Amino acid sequence: MPASSALRRSLAVIAALPLLTLAACGYGSQAKDDGTAKVAAGAKKIDDLDSVKIGYFGNLTHGTALVGIQKGFFQKALGATKAEPAIFNAGPSEIEALNSGSIDIGWIGPSPAINGYTKSAGKNLRIIGGSASGGVKLVVNPDKIKSLKDVKGKRIATPQLGNTQDVAFLNWAAEQGWKVDPQSGKGDVTVVRSDNKVTPDAYKAGSVDGAWVPEPTASKLVAEGGKVLLDESTLWPDKKFVITNIIVRQDFLKEHPKVVEAVLKGSVETNKWINANPDAAKEAANKRLEEDSGKALPADVLDPAWKSIRFTDDPLAATLNTEAEHAVKAGLLEKPDLKGIYDLAPLNKVLKAEGEPAVDDAGLGAK
Repeated sequence: MPASSALRRSLAVIAALPLLTLAACGYGSQAKDDGTAKVAAGAKKIDDLDSVKIGYFGNLTHGTALVGIQKGFFQKALGATKAEPAIFNAGPSEIEALNSGSIDIGWIGPSPAINGYTKSAGKNLRIIGGSASGGVKLVVNPDKIKSLKDVKGKRIATPQLGNTQDVAFLNWAAEQGWKVDPQSGKGDVTVVRSDNKVTPDAYKAGSVDGAWVPEPTASKLVAEGGKVLLDESTLWPDKKFVITNIIVRQDFLKEHPKVVEAVLKGSVETNKWINANPDAAKEAANKRLEEDSGKALPADVLDPAWKSIRFTDDPLAATLNTEAEHAVKAGLLEKPDLKGIYDLAPLNKVLKAEGEPAVDDAGLGAK
């Protein structure tokens, strides 16, 4: 097949994925300004920039962003350049916002980062840091599914077609020897694409028998009587795999490198504080969720969910490449060229200043 033809096919497959969720949340809603990120007296703007727009999801797997906004770590690092948060429900809409300039930097999962990079032929975004590992589980109805082999023939929810958990479940199902059509979700297992907000209700109603989902949705299902049948971390070397990255518009990175460094400094400081103060960090993340959505998580959901997530500056680049391979095997993506998806130089500069070791791009660094 000619390269140009393969590229067109690849882009056609990838382009279809964002269309499913563009209406999920538009270009993101502005986070409520609750006064937690006041600009310090006498602070100066960085790169003479008034503000930097930061996108994230209301998921605990985006805990670095939640805590960093809530505790003011980003604002402290940015001086008088205001941190302006925007909340999203889906990766494709956040990628669209990044491409349009509605946000500058974002916390996002690996699959939308890969899709966004590939769709733009490597021109629109860079992954500049890691944020979290883990926090994904297969939760099932214990009355219907008592072992992994019982998943065959059942209805299992994933958040959306082609998203990070959808790819992971399709790959796992294939490894069991089961066949599933990736587009329709029909086969030896029925994959039901269901927004994380409605999956617990679908589970209670009996319309799905389980779900492969991130936190806190997994723990919400457990609170409804579900059982954790599999923690995805057990499928990965050292139980580590990327669940959340930090991305930036390439033109923003070029034009405002000091602002990007400041946000990364805020992220590194946030992760350090999270890992040193897990209980306080958990409460700060929950407070941010309450400020953003109007509803905090109950303890029986928050506590187990938070424990299953590791916060790290390392983007775990090798696992991103593996996740791309899983999407190819699932039939959702033609083999992409990910060379150049990472630019970790700004992060490594920040880490060096903090006395921390450098992180690796697994050979996928900027050309």
